[in-house]
Amino acid sequence: MRSLTALLLVIALALPGATPARADAYHATPKLVVVLVIDQFRGDYLDRYRDDFKTPNGFNLFLKKGAHFTDCYYDYANLVTAAGHSTIGTGSYTDGHRIPINEWWERDENGKLELVSSVSDTRYKLVGVPAGGEVSPGASPHREAASTLGDELKLATQGRAKVFGVSFKDRAAILTSGHATNGAFWTDHDSGAFISSTYWMSELPEWAKAFNASDERSKARAAVGVPSGNFYEEVGQKPAAVQYMMNFVKALVKNENLGKGAVTDMLTISISNTDILGHKVGPDSPQQRAMIDAVDISLNDFFTFLDKQVGLQNVIVALSGDHGVAPTMQAANDAQMPSAAIKSGALLKSLETELEKKWPAPKEKLVLGGEYPYIQLNQKAFESLHVSELDAEEAAADAVKTLLANDGSLAVKRSKAAVPAAREADPLGEPVIYPVAKMRTGEIPNTELGNRILHSYSPYVGWAIWMNFGAFQFPGGETGATHYSSFAYDRHVPLDFFGAPFIPGTYHDRVAPVDIAATFASILRINQPSSIEGHILTQVMKHDTSISAVHAASQKEAVK
Repeated sequence: MRSLTALLLVIALALPGATPARADAYHATPKLVVVLVIDQFRGDYLDRYRDDFKTPNGFNLFLKKGAHFTDCYYDYANLVTAAGHSTIGTGSYTDGHRIPINEWWERDENGKLELVSSVSDTRYKLVGVPAGGEVSPGASPHREAASTLGDELKLATQGRAKVFGVSFKDRAAILTSGHATNGAFWTDHDSGAFISSTYWMSELPEWAKAFNASDERSKARAAVGVPSGNFYEEVGQKPAAVQYMMNFVKALVKNENLGKGAVTDMLTISISNTDILGHKVGPDSPQQRAMIDAVDISLNDFFTFLDKQVGLQNVIVALSGDHGVAPTMQAANDAQMPSAAIKSGALLKSLETELEKKWPAPKEKLVLGGEYPYIQLNQKAFESLHVSELDAEEAAADAVKTLLANDGSLAVKRSKAAVPAAREADPLGEPVIYPVAKMRTGEIPNTELGNRILHSYSPYVGWAIWMNFGAFQFPGGETGATHYSSFAYDRHVPLDFFGAPFIPGTYHDRVAPVDIAATFASILRINQPSSIEGHILTQVMKHDTSISAVHAASQKEAVK
């Protein structure tokens, strides 16, 4: 029987077409994995602007040569940058990786309240910051409580794989790539220089120093006519900034010899510029369309470079977004869709007033605020008043509902020309609010929304309420755009794959960004990340003939 099995194996391996090299991280197949995230990139953009894309290796690499999903939605309810990049990297939601929002209030070791970022870390210092710039706190992924795909690749190869992350934003570069990486790079906001943290290195590598010392930044500034000022805000909102970052990525690939080793390497790239601009102009602006078209050109340049450097036949790529975005209030109303912006600062101030009516003279403010979908409360202040968490959070929820129902001044006034003259502005919808105390214990309705809310839980937010305003109602102004909610427009992002393992085509399955880590881990034959939620997307993967031929031969013999 053993002899027969061995013979069948030899025959199977000799069958024509049965011996393609299977993906194996341990033997550099593929040679390079790329996870590409475009910030604030809603899921309808690729099809909406498809006719704009003329390059062969930009978005058409996915639309014409790869697997393109039309219906990819996040399955949680805190759609912000830090959470999105953590979710893509770890293949899990906030209840798995713990990153809830970009920044939140915490008390330091001395009991002082401070606003911390998802990646700030006082144990380290920043590296590469121009003279005179702030170097502390540094940054690290220490708050991300799950392993990433990159971490698992490092573990599987005993550290031999090279894994890097790059973005304009620190959290995007760090949280997508992970803990065990060789390095993460992002831009210094003022100068635009690429920097890192002593978590990875004591100083920038020579090639990165050379890039920062080159004329790349001055060329980017000249291209947009901004000779001075904050690079991140002023240059970052222009298409030239995309090419600037991709030139840095090319320098990294070339100088670190990615895709040239005996094991598979990995690179995570996050293009932040669509988000920097998108918040200002919204998803329907011609400026955002021009930015997306510029991304197409920069991606074509990069993947053409990668083809020469590594060979695209040796690369697998996933493309997604960290979150979508709502239309601006003005754009929605112009389209005759009722929409309202809410004065968040005024709402939080009124909430503080209402809570102090109930519990007068607190030693500290009762409402901390923070980022939506959370409104953080001051645990210490409530405890000094002998108020429990649930009582505090339920009182805050009731007060917010009452304020939105009765205080018309909290809504931004819309332009009169936006809607037909006979149509009155709708009142603010009743928000959906849940106390974090109930999220912590799982006392949330067993519904689709309830499950998304539970996926959004993190102990980092402390005492707080989770809330969504009504659909097409959000904090901000008439012309700016934002995201944070459980609504489909914030959860909808692209999911596209390119590479030898994938069957090209357009797919209409309902999928999620958490599926990237699960699918790539399976292809690479490595462990899935520690808190994985995603599914392996076998429907877009070519049949593994190296295994099936043996199975078919053994089945045929069994029938005999």
